[in-house]
Formats: sequence, C-alpha cells, structure tokens
Amino acid sequence: MRVILTGGGTGGHIYPAIAIGQAIQKKWPACEILYVGTKNGLENKIVPEVGFPMAVFDVEGWQRKLSFQAIKAGWKAGKTYFKARKLLREFSPQLVIGTGGYVCLPVVGAAAGLGIATLLHEQNAIPGLTNRLLAGRVNKICLTFPESKKHFAEKLQKKLIVTGLPIRPGILQVERKEGLAFFQLSPEKLTILGIGGSRGAQSINRAMLYVCHKFAGDARVQIIHATGESGFAEFQQELRQAGISLGNNGNIIITPYLKEMEYALACADLCVARCGAAFLAEMTAKGLPGILIPYPYAAENHQEFNARALVDQGAAEMILDRELTGEGLFEKIEKMLFAPAARGKMALKSKQAGKAEAMEQIMAVITKYLPEKN
Repeated sequence: MRVILTGGGTGGHIYPAIAIGQAIQKKWPACEILYVGTKNGLENKIVPEVGFPMAVFDVEGWQRKLSFQAIKAGWKAGKTYFKARKLLREFSPQLVIGTGGYVCLPVVGAAAGLGIATLLHEQNAIPGLTNRLLAGRVNKICLTFPESKKHFAEKLQKKLIVTGLPIRPGILQVERKEGLAFFQLSPEKLTILGIGGSRGAQSINRAMLYVCHKFAGDARVQIIHATGESGFAEFQQELRQAGISLGNNGNIIITPYLKEMEYALACADLCVARCGAAFLAEMTAKGLPGILIPYPYAAENHQEFNARALVDQGAAEMILDRELTGEGLFEKIEKMLFAPAARGKMALKSKQAGKAEAMEQIMAVITKYLPEKN
C-alpha cells in the first residue's frame, strides 16, 4: 500500500498532512508514505523531522493578475504536472491526499488525470484557490468549517464532508498539570497564551508588550508568549527598556517559537492569537476561549472568516488588526480572564466548536479508497 501526501508553503497546510500520514501508518504500519512538497517551502524543515521521505518540485505561488511572475509560476506548474505524472507512475500510490498550497495543483491534478483516487482537505472557512480549482476532479473533499460548503458549486456538494481539522495526538493527551510543570508555572494563577505567529506579528507583539507591562509581577496571572523568530530579540529588548526583568518577575515566559504547543495549550486559560485553521482546531479541541486577531493580508481574508465562524458560535472574540492596541487588548483580556462564569461559557462553546474526532472521520473517508488488507 502506498499513499502520497502533498501540501506546502505554510504550517497550516503541512501539519494536517503529517497528522493524516501518521494516522494512516498507525492503522496500516506497512503503508509507504511519500510527502511531495515545494523546493523552498517550510515542509523541507518540518517533514524530515517526522521521518516521511520527501520529493520536492520547483513550484511557486502566482499573483492573481497578468504579470511576468504569474506567467513564470504557471510555466513551473505546467512542468511540475508532467514531472508529477512520472513520479506517480513510479511510486504507484493507491491514494493521493492534498492539503492545500500551490504544490497540490499539479500533483493532485496529475493523480486525477491518471485515475488515482484523490482526496482534498480544506482547512479554512474560505476555500483556497488550489482546492477550488481541483474540486471538480477529486473524489472527496473534507472540510474544517461548515461555512466552506457555500463556496463550492451545487454539483460538487455530494463530494463534501465536514470532518474538522486533524490535530496532533499529543494536543489532547497532555493534561494541565503536565503543562504547568513543563513551563514551571503556578497552578494558582490564570495563564494567558499569546501566539505571534511563526514569522512573528508586529501588531500582536506590540499589543502583548503592553499586556506584559500591565501584568508584570501580578500574583493572579502568568503569560506565555511566542513572538515569532523575527520579533524575539526586539521584544526582549523592549521588555528590558520597560524595566521588566523576566528572571525576576517569574510570571512571564517569552519564546521565539513554541515547538511544545501541547504543553502550552494544556495550561492555558485564554489564547491571544492569529486565526490559522490549524491553531484554531487545536484551541477548540482543548475547549479554550480566544481573542483572535486575523492576519489582514491572508489570501482572500480567510483568517477573518475563520475567526468569525468561532465568534458566531460564541467561542471567541475578535479584534481586527487595524483596530488592535495594547490598551484595547489588555481591557478585553482583563474582562474575560476575571469573569469565570462568562469565560467558562465561552470555553464550553469552544469545545463544542472543536472537532476532536476529526481524524476518525477523515480516516473513515480514507479507508474507502484503500485496500482492506495490507
């Protein structure tokens, strides 16, 4: 049995593909997995760490207007289509699973053209361009948000199934006491988890600086904030300039990146974050309320639609990036954090919005396209 996973560019495409691949290998240990990604994408760092063999193609995203870059990207995609056909014939998979990103278009398209079973997973409330272009050619499309359905043609509705987004098993396995112990935090304090994004988000970091300043030394609160690699040094420097010593305050942890997200989510009482689908799936699976700040330059503004889907269910509140200030964020955090009844209600709504069983539903779909025996 052989399966190809393809998805690239950002962690939002890569992590769901990895989670699906790991679930397949757990069910069918002898199954061969091949991950197909881009030459320069983040997958080149992430995928080898989990042990999947990789093939890479030289593809890139294209501007949505007539330009030299768009022509060049289209030419690369066309070349990759034929290279993908060759790879598919050599590897001979029973199933190709795409999770988005521009590498999916030629790879999944080539698989469909060869009559290989194909499956897409769409993470966002607004489907990405690649998945919309492929929708008519694939066998099945798994959705994270029910809101996504309206963006597909009526004739494609029978292909759609709302499964939720698969999350890493460790997210649900780590308990609060383990998370607190990992970060050496107090069980008596409320924990704010701030996420500036893998590349850093200056607006969130600026606002969280104010929040850290207001809560520094507060006996009721502790903070874990991931600044992103690019914002880490500046954030530390500005804390020092504000007279905040991380070593002496004891209630603020600043890190460039949270590789151990399962421990951070386990001890969090409130999240302040961007609205990437992968993080929202993990946050809601844990039943955590959030203050969400959509990335304003996301393709087709999909992060705002992701956030609104949770806000409409009472699972989170939203601040638009252009309206974000330290004072406003602090006021909203304080109002939510110290109102246990309202926060508990929002946590319940978050848990209801989350789909901890997403992987089981996706695996039920996958099983239909793989041999019963391996």
